[in-house]
Amino acid sequence: MAPMIQDDVEAHPADKVVAKANGIPESYDKLEDSKLQDIASKRLINYGVKFQKDIIVRSSGLYVYTAAGHKVLDWTSGQMSCLIGHGHPEVVKTIADHAANLDHLFSGMLSPPVLSLADRLTSVLPEGLDKCFFLSTGGESNEAAIKMAKVYTGKFEIVGLGASWHGMTAQALGTQYHFGRSGQGPLMPGMHMLPPPNTYRSIFRNADGSYDWEKELDYGWELIDRASCGSLAACIVECIQSSAGMHVLPQGYLKALKKHCEKRNMFLIVDEAQTGIGRCGDLFASVDFEGVVPDILTLSKTLGNGIPMSAVVTSNEIERICAERDFCFYTTHVNDPLPAAVGDKVLEIVLRDKLVENARVRGKQLKAGLHKLQQRYGCIGDVRGRGLMCGVEIVGDRESKSLAIPLASQIADRMYELGLWANLSSHSAFGGVFRIAPPITITEDEIEQGLQIMEEAFRTTEGSLPL
Repeated sequence: MAPMIQDDVEAHPADKVVAKANGIPESYDKLEDSKLQDIASKRLINYGVKFQKDIIVRSSGLYVYTAAGHKVLDWTSGQMSCLIGHGHPEVVKTIADHAANLDHLFSGMLSPPVLSLADRLTSVLPEGLDKCFFLSTGGESNEAAIKMAKVYTGKFEIVGLGASWHGMTAQALGTQYHFGRSGQGPLMPGMHMLPPPNTYRSIFRNADGSYDWEKELDYGWELIDRASCGSLAACIVECIQSSAGMHVLPQGYLKALKKHCEKRNMFLIVDEAQTGIGRCGDLFASVDFEGVVPDILTLSKTLGNGIPMSAVVTSNEIERICAERDFCFYTTHVNDPLPAAVGDKVLEIVLRDKLVENARVRGKQLKAGLHKLQQRYGCIGDVRGRGLMCGVEIVGDRESKSLAIPLASQIADRMYELGLWANLSSHSAFGGVFRIAPPITITEDEIEQGLQIMEEAFRTTEGSLPL
């Protein structure tokens, strides 16, 4: 609660923010904005990211608003999570209703929102994905899935893909080979890495220059078989490696991966944190596009539309055996009613309003527009993605595919200045890629608006190599 303000005491800057941010955004003067920045520098722990310079005071639909009054089209759905936009009125009402009447319960208690979401979710999934439970974050759901695989198989080795991102908890972190692994000593034992699928940059090539992902995958498993102590429990994979720069698994890759897992009597865990619930133009990328039923499916980000919400889904048989072997993942917020109600409402809206089809149609429009930009600017080395989940890779020149992170940063700054936010993946290993994932409620006009801003940003940034 904010401190009481006496007449002779200057109001704390945070109190002023609350007062103004509760209504329609007003323009904040520079003094107030500088005070907010001062609080940030003095009071917040850096958790591995460079904070953006602007303070965001409101979000609505596809836009976010800064303390200085800047309106920005949000093409990353917050942290790739607000699937149906910021402040969706039905989601707002659901939150308000459950905050007032059914918010949080003892972890052993059940409630109608949990049962409704479990029924709705499993009803749109195939046989073999029959039962689920709900947690808070993607890392948590992946942690639970890995533990479930270990309990069922009695084995402990886990395979992940290079450049993946599965979360910051111990086992989830151990399976990702992108960022966040340093500074803490040994990670979980028994973790192995497959080469990251990268159609644009992989050294595995056929005679005609095309990507030979099958040879790369087989080679990776040969190395893992040599390193393994014979206790392979599971492989965990994303359908699109987002944090690494929006790399889509090649067609057929997931089926081949499933066969490799079956050959070794290990589980396939598919992490659909970003691809699930329609963003790629299919309700689930693994099941509906790739035709693969994983042993365990995890969902998060998009299911909660920005509210902390995740799910673990598996088969009746796996659930039965794990229960017999005392599988435990008992948390404070397991099967909480309020976030479950939000997840249920999000899934209802996506299905009712045919938003999967909208993602497919608008995704084609988006990708066509990005390819037009690629034809105009030589710094765009690659355009990739599926549905409303796209990557634009910036290079120094197309021949060498040299990284051009400073140039990409200049273009990103210009885009933001013009009113568009598309996250730039700037890690040195995978840098210079714009990650684009707008809400799937986006309209034709809003796609065009964003593309026009991108065009202007490329046009007015020195070094963009106009063709």
